[in-house]
Amino acid sequence: MTASKHVYTAEFKEEAVCLVISSKKSCAEIARNLGIQPYLVVRWKQHHEQQTAAGRFQFTGRGVAALSEQEARFKKLERELEMTRQERDILDKVSLGQCQLPTLAG
Repeated sequence: MTASKHVYTAEFKEEAVCLVISSKKSCAEIARNLGIQPYLVVRWKQHHEQQTAAGRFQFTGRGVAALSEQEARFKKLERELEMTRQERDILDKVSLGQCQLPTLAG
């Protein structure tokens, strides 16, 4: 028989980490009070510290790190640039006669 995997919400993780930080209690003690394994609280606290140092949100769910404002803007600009390149390539093909545009039957 296999144990079922528990999925904890971002809010639950944040609260657990806040309890460790604000109460000055150990991760093991907080975990015991919450009824979860101590390694989870330790992992969440480490994640919280790493994300805070990187200027990101702490918990975004599903293990996906949140992007900082600059990273999100960079990704958006990369997508826009790629679309612009594709549009340019299409227009180049049309202007060189390499691509036939559909004609409207009238």
